[in-house]
Amino acid sequence: MTDEAWEARCAALWERLDDMGREEFVQAMKDLAAERGPEDAVALFEVGGAHDSTGFTETAVGYYERAVAAGLSGVRRRRVSIQMASSLRETGRPEQALKLIADEKARGSDAYDDALAMCEALTLAKLGRDREGLSVALVALAPHLPRYQRSTVNYARGLIGLDPVQ
Repeated sequence: MTDEAWEARCAALWERLDDMGREEFVQAMKDLAAERGPEDAVALFEVGGAHDSTGFTETAVGYYERAVAAGLSGVRRRRVSIQMASSLRETGRPEQALKLIADEKARGSDAYDDALAMCEALTLAKLGRDREGLSVALVALAPHLPRYQRSTVNYARGLIGLDPVQ
């Protein structure tokens, strides 16, 4: 089977998530992933996501870690960092999540920057650093506003004691 055909079947399975029971969905994803082999990075990522999306968050982290170790690349590499950081945050490891987010931000920029900022903002809030989290969220929001971008960024900077941008 081609990668394209497998990807299409994977996408179709994700479309059925809300129509399936938790265990049923996870098992279906495991069965699909098994076609790619036990250490296939993409398959591990998708199984991790299946666990995450059905409330088996702690288990998801292990699959995400294995996917990264197996060489996950491309857009899924960025997504795994966001999803794993979210899972770490929700399973009582927000400091580890914040480190993962910082490492991912250092890797570069792409279309997932705002999702990464959302994850960072929530993680900072989980750590009791609400003003920092709000600042991160406002800076991410600013480019999407029809006006007031500069003001929004300056207010966000002010929340954490930084000088305005001139």
